[in-house]
Amino acid sequence: MESYHKPDEKTLQGLKDVANKLRIHSIKATCASNSGHPTSCCSAAELMSVLFFHTMRYKASDPRNACNDRFVMSKGHACPILYAAWVEAGYVKEADLLNLRKIDCDLEGHPTPKLAFVDVATGSLGQGLGAACGMAYTGKHFDKSSYRVYCLLGDGECSEGAVWEAMAFASHYGLDNLVAILDVNRLGQSEAAPLKHDTAAFQERCKAFGWNTYVVDGHDVEELCKALWHAERFKGKPTAIVAKTFKGKGLKGIEDQDSWHGKPIPKDRVDALLAELQAQIQAPHKPLQPELPTEDAAPVDSKPIQLLCAPEYKIGDKISTRKAYGVALKKMGDASQRIVALDGDTKNSTFSDIFKKAHPDRYIECFIAEQNMVSVAIGCATRDRTVTFASTFAAFLSRAYDQIRMAAISQSNVNLVGSHCGVSIGEDGPSQMALEDLAMFRAVPTCTVFYPSDGVSTERAVELAANTKGICFIRTSRPDTAIIYESGEKFEVGKAKVVRQSDKDQVTVIGAGVTLHEALSAHEQLAKEGVNIRVIDPFTIKPLDAATIVASARATGGRVITVEDHYKEGGLGEAVLAAVGEEPGIVVHRLAVDRVPQSGKPQELLDMFGISAKCIVTAVRQTFAN
Repeated sequence: MESYHKPDEKTLQGLKDVANKLRIHSIKATCASNSGHPTSCCSAAELMSVLFFHTMRYKASDPRNACNDRFVMSKGHACPILYAAWVEAGYVKEADLLNLRKIDCDLEGHPTPKLAFVDVATGSLGQGLGAACGMAYTGKHFDKSSYRVYCLLGDGECSEGAVWEAMAFASHYGLDNLVAILDVNRLGQSEAAPLKHDTAAFQERCKAFGWNTYVVDGHDVEELCKALWHAERFKGKPTAIVAKTFKGKGLKGIEDQDSWHGKPIPKDRVDALLAELQAQIQAPHKPLQPELPTEDAAPVDSKPIQLLCAPEYKIGDKISTRKAYGVALKKMGDASQRIVALDGDTKNSTFSDIFKKAHPDRYIECFIAEQNMVSVAIGCATRDRTVTFASTFAAFLSRAYDQIRMAAISQSNVNLVGSHCGVSIGEDGPSQMALEDLAMFRAVPTCTVFYPSDGVSTERAVELAANTKGICFIRTSRPDTAIIYESGEKFEVGKAKVVRQSDKDQVTVIGAGVTLHEALSAHEQLAKEGVNIRVIDPFTIKPLDAATIVASARATGGRVITVEDHYKEGGLGEAVLAAVGEEPGIVVHRLAVDRVPQSGKPQELLDMFGISAKCIVTAVRQTFAN
């Protein structure tokens, strides 16, 4: 068995020198911006030095190279030291550090993928490790490559439950290509972190979660070199390195003192402190070079992924859109090795199990940990290594909203699928009913929101989502509904379908999912009374096809009714109101769930909450009465 050899004194001194250079860069940058977190940087200086200039293998001139080791700065507020590391690696210009946090500079207050060396945005604490799990799982099981993944966490963020969801996931899947480094610097933002410097407690917790764990002095470069060497060779478990550090290390009168979080060094003290750090650097002009990676990650095939055959449904057939999603996902998996599915122990309800049966090696079970599932999916999708679809009940995605919000900042192309939306799920009751999800996803700037209404449109939504930049959300329903489109029907993002129309239409009714079918029933009923209504399927709620809606509204005397299985706030009705807001003479009447619902049969609930065919008929009649 290979034995550890201590690096020579020259290398160790070089790493100490780099650590102090990183401190100096971080202090200068935060002083120039008069904001930032220099003390949080200083605690991590030796950790960053050893990682970037001794342990990690990467091409400094090509930070997003597929073969490079990955690094996630989960404690995103310490990003000046990340930027400093890339200065020392030769990728970022030293002068750029002095533009930290300025409006015309990509070196922002927390890291984002505007920078080629950042894969995921961090700063909302507790999320980096979940994304790192996705990268490590991808490296081990999909890329089958030797690149490794390193994640630096603060001790304060270890109070976040999401960290421990990620710890459980990594050990369950034996991600021995993943290393989490805990920067245990004792101090949080406003007071000491709960465990302070109790590194034994961190060690026990990490071990209890199934991690190989080392406790080190986080300011001793030789101890760090040794622990990281062993981590690389340890098989079958991820490794946690619990590093005891001091916030503000190396800064006299500031080190390990409270009330310095997020504060630049005062102008009257900075020169003396910088001089002290500079004096410790023995070989200022001898840069250390990172080792190059093994070239064993294949380039990404970025061709569009298309269904190999058209949807195989006939008009009038019945299938739920949640099941059609599973069928579509399996077909997309047949078409491309890049399609990967994740679920949170709901695969036999979301029907992602259809994909799992066909492609078990590309299915990731995330169990009941939706925050981590979303983070893992984001990690899997970085560098376009995979096209990920993560599914659960749409209601449960609400607990991962911060991860979804951060996915937008991360420029992620993750696809999220929420089933069991609205009161139409029936007897399970309100805790399982997604009634806020459209509002939630419409508010995310990079998100496309699909709401298919039959099996054909669901297959096309999945196909489009796989090829659409940004986050995609597909809302699927529990009840079986009739196929209304021919298998050859073309669908586009932002293009609605007018599914019923005549020259005599008097009201435009817009429904989606279950309520589109209620609108079609209302159309039949009203036609028998000699009243014609136009029925629109929006297909995507964001972007919404405003042109089709406005044209139809004008053709029907400005009378529009929206009907949705969602709360009134933020859903289809408000999207339509926004689309017609500047058009004179258009009045929108909204039918939506207006209070917390209850258990009952689906049809009873549609009637009770005023969104069934019979309620649409009543609303159409009232439109004329008014």
